Amino acid sequence: MQPVKRPSGLFSSYFLGGFESSTHVRRDGQRLDLIDSTGHDRFALEDYERLVSVGIRSARDAVRWHLCDRGNGIYDWSSVVPMLAAARRAGVRVVWDLLHFGWPDWIDVFAESFPARLAAFAEGFARLLSEQAEGPFLLAPVNEISFLSFAGGEEGFFNPFARARGDELKRQLVRASIAASRAIRKVLPDARLIHTDPIINIVADPERPEQRMAAELHRQSQFAAWDMIAGRREPELGGEPTLLDVIGVNYYVHNQWTHDGRVLVPSRPQHLPVRFMLREVWERYRRPMFIAETGIEDYARAGWLRYMSEEARAARALGVGLEGICLYPVVDHPGWEDDRHCPNGLWGYADSSGRRPIESEYAGELARQEDLEKRGAGATGPNEFPTEIFDRVAADLDEKTRQTRRADA
Repeated sequence: MQPVKRPSGLFSSYFLGGFESSTHVRRDGQRLDLIDSTGHDRFALEDYERLVSVGIRSARDAVRWHLCDRGNGIYDWSSVVPMLAAARRAGVRVVWDLLHFGWPDWIDVFAESFPARLAAFAEGFARLLSEQAEGPFLLAPVNEISFLSFAGGEEGFFNPFARARGDELKRQLVRASIAASRAIRKVLPDARLIHTDPIINIVADPERPEQRMAAELHRQSQFAAWDMIAGRREPELGGEPTLLDVIGVNYYVHNQWTHDGRVLVPSRPQHLPVRFMLREVWERYRRPMFIAETGIEDYARAGWLRYMSEEARAARALGVGLEGICLYPVVDHPGWEDDRHCPNGLWGYADSSGRRPIESEYAGELARQEDLEKRGAGATGPNEFPTEIFDRVAADLDEKTRQTRRADA
């Protein structure tokens, strides 16, 4: 076995539990609040204690901007104070997202004032943390700038439903992230700033080699927001190297596709092992990294955890400074568009008393992977996990996505 680079202790455990926190407005005008609809706000203490019971002592969670900001510098923190207390009592270290796809109805994301509004919110929350929580403090100013810019600014199937404004929205979100980062550091100088985005691989159809340049340009776009935050690209936005502190990479089974938009299932020869995608990000930035989101639905959950854990160990054996893996989401949630039950968590829906059923096979695989980490297991070479199961899930998800986007068009 090859030795692996050990995490430096950014988190309290190698595995994290992520609570789905989306708060964006759907096309039908309904605002999502998945912290509420999963019951996580009502059962935060029980949920955090559940994490600890399986060896997870770090989490991703969110402050819901639309609930807290009353305008004119007035904030109502009643929705988050109990969650801070619950995390403190359970002994869970939380990464707090400030903008997880949603903002108050009265705020225009394209307005010149938008970055300052997020910065003021960030400063207010940082002051709350300084009064009611203990460090180290971990905050993610804007979740998935690249995805939100593409889905909401370029293709128009996601809030704010704009088209051909993707670059404009990306710059706006970067400005807001930079402003919020500075506001946080003004109050909490030692706070760790976490910037999350998907890692992707896009290739040309083998029968259409003329697509190669376009596919590569699209693939390279995954780095744009991080480059801007670090001041490497468009420095007039205000980025600087110290602001690109910790990088969170999000990876799912549908994060690789051909230039024509078809998902690149794992069994395809062009499918790139995740370890090399992680290494590319590491070599580009040399910042602490973690897999900030990864998961899959239904019967594939345990297998996906094994697959991703092996890829993570292989990446660390290549020298990648990978700090952990976040199971995302860690509890089931309703679907964004159709409210369907998404069976993708370690635990299911809560009953009236806050009890959640655990997915036993997934839990067993988590225990196995935690044991491997404790024993310092090394990388074992190519990941030999049979990928047919992931092919089926990826193809099914691809078709569902296409149907949803056709309906939205």
